[in-house]
Amino acid sequence: MTGYGKSDIAYNGKKIHVEIKSLNSKTLDISTRIAPLYREKEMEMRQLIAANMVRGKVDFSIWVEKDSVANATPINAALIEHYYHQIKDISAKTGIPEPTDWFYTLTRMPDVLTQTEVEVLDDSEWEMVKKAIGKAIGQLVGFRKQEGEALQRKFTEKIGNIAELLSSVEQFEKIRVEKIRSRIIEGLKSIPEVDYDKNRMEQELIYYIEKLDISEEKQRLANHLKYFHETMENDECQGKKLGFIAQEMGREINTTGSKSNQAEMQNIVVKMKDELEQIKEQVLNVL
Repeated sequence: MTGYGKSDIAYNGKKIHVEIKSLNSKTLDISTRIAPLYREKEMEMRQLIAANMVRGKVDFSIWVEKDSVANATPINAALIEHYYHQIKDISAKTGIPEPTDWFYTLTRMPDVLTQTEVEVLDDSEWEMVKKAIGKAIGQLVGFRKQEGEALQRKFTEKIGNIAELLSSVEQFEKIRVEKIRSRIIEGLKSIPEVDYDKNRMEQELIYYIEKLDISEEKQRLANHLKYFHETMENDECQGKKLGFIAQEMGREINTTGSKSNQAEMQNIVVKMKDELEQIKEQVLNVL
């Protein structure tokens, strides 16, 4: 769910910058930093973002950079002229000498250099800003799609690795059963004074081996692997679902490990866990 987008436009002597970033989150969480002129449109901006994103922690900014001419404070010429005539009249009536530096005196008078113009957002400017926001969102969505395609390739590779490891377990299963049977029988033979019913022992041995059977775990894990791959192919947002499937895969792998009772099979289980852990880390990036 990580992504980045940026867009810049020029309008009436100013540059408008739009930037949007997203990180992983279970829900859609939008934080904004908006220039004062555009704050009245914040809800509409949020709607534009929400229409294109389902989940993620989104940081959205829009700010304005004015050129030096547009940003310069205007001089109130009419007010300066008014102050000039007032001072000359007062000087003539009172005999007080006129200032030697008229510009210095007049520019220090109240409100001569005060910015009184109030900016108003017109429809044409807002339409341009909306296009800039759409472009930035489009870049972010494109970034996320590229990341999603890379993740899909990664998941496909990891799922394939787990499937191969699962198939390699089979060669050790029969050997494992024979080893368990031989170890128990040899253990009984090493105690000559113990007399046992061979039929009864065989029944108990079968029961014990059945408890260690991993056929069901293998079948369920294979089904989970297939379901994970099918879910990936779905165009809808399936991040949470993939996370749940990965959890179920972990349960079957853990159960297989606890039942394996053999070094070779436990090594395979460790490798499967490693592959699955990499899936779990990256599945948080999926919508």
